[in-house]
Amino acid sequence: MLKRLMAIATVTLLTGCGVAYVSPKVSDAGSKVRIVPLTSETVLAANRSQYIPKELPAVFFQNAGGAGGMRGAGATPDPVSDLQNRPAELALRVPDTPPRTTYDIGIGDVLLLATQSGANTVEELSGLLAAQNRRQGYTVQDDGAIAIPDVGRVKVAGLTLEEAEGALFQRLLEAQIDPSFSLEIAEFNSKRISIGGAVGNPTIIPITLTPLTLDQAVATAGGIQTPDLDYASIRLYRDGDLYQIPLTEYLRRADLQKTRLIAGDSVFVDTEYQLDRAQAYFAEQITISQFRQQARAQALAELTAVVDLRRESLNESRANFEAQIDNDAVDRDHAYLAGEVRSPGRFTLPFGRTATLADALYSEGGFDTKTADPSQIYVLRGSNNPSEAGAVTAWNLDAKNATDLILATRMELRPNDVIFIAEQPVTRWNRVITQITPSLITSVASSVQ
Repeated sequence: MLKRLMAIATVTLLTGCGVAYVSPKVSDAGSKVRIVPLTSETVLAANRSQYIPKELPAVFFQNAGGAGGMRGAGATPDPVSDLQNRPAELALRVPDTPPRTTYDIGIGDVLLLATQSGANTVEELSGLLAAQNRRQGYTVQDDGAIAIPDVGRVKVAGLTLEEAEGALFQRLLEAQIDPSFSLEIAEFNSKRISIGGAVGNPTIIPITLTPLTLDQAVATAGGIQTPDLDYASIRLYRDGDLYQIPLTEYLRRADLQKTRLIAGDSVFVDTEYQLDRAQAYFAEQITISQFRQQARAQALAELTAVVDLRRESLNESRANFEAQIDNDAVDRDHAYLAGEVRSPGRFTLPFGRTATLADALYSEGGFDTKTADPSQIYVLRGSNNPSEAGAVTAWNLDAKNATDLILATRMELRPNDVIFIAEQPVTRWNRVITQITPSLITSVASSVQ
């Protein structure tokens, strides 16, 4: 009797309600729906549709540097030029011989790093190896370091060439780079002396690995240019002290000619004897140096302030944009997930690149293999052609063979695509039963009463 009542209730329920459960599916019954199996060839066709991903604002690609060059130092003081009276005789005053030291690398020096590229034995024997060396110059920067790609900053200021080679060797080992290299100083810019006065070409002379002597400096400056050697002198300014060598003594004594110069020396060849003139020359050089140094410091401070302001502005603009993103106030492109996916909803297409079907599925949890039909994965895409209003192409991925999921990594998404996964037949039946059972029990209970 109970079975009969349940059967009657089931028939009554199905008859009265028409259809107990309706599940969504993709059908080409409509003339404007076209189902296209997803293959390697059709993926290429689907990806041909025009799409330019939205880009991040320009502030995300800008840096705070390059805000403008530094100001110049401006006009320098006028040179000192006064008539001088020649005294009866010149006193000889020479500096103490400085101790011999090795050359320490300084700021502004240019180091030449040569690393070997691959070469076989025949090339080495034929002398081609040197031609295959890669040579790159690096300037020692204000912090005393050189910046080498793939290695980083290596501090070398204050080191001898041998010590710098050791430091670089260690850094190459730490970076797991072949430590076969040679290092030399290509330009000596950190240690200099100046020479002026009655010479052919007043100039600045760098001090190199080889000690610089007074006669070498005079020769580099074009030699002494005075017709009256008896009333000329060479004055040397070093560490606040002024030394004087009469030109006649200088030409007569080889030891005076070999006076060793050190960094910071200023040499002035004077054709008059008054010490005040030489002192004025050196005071002028000091004033000009201080003037330029102060101008550079001020320009650096101004540049730092501008860079800081620009950095704050960029950071604020980026933070404002990120806040707009968090509040969904930025126009973005989206695709949509529906059906038997773990997280139905909206998938935001990324900035600056295209996203694929695999990105959308698996960044949102993928699909439930218990309820989803892997042969019924669709990307539904509406037509952008006004003459095809309402037309839909359903790109169907049949992933019963899991290797076909590779196609999901190639299928590019477009704005407003809908990703739909249909349910399995057994899932549909289970849901029908789930819906029927409570109503059936209620109907039988009513019949029994």
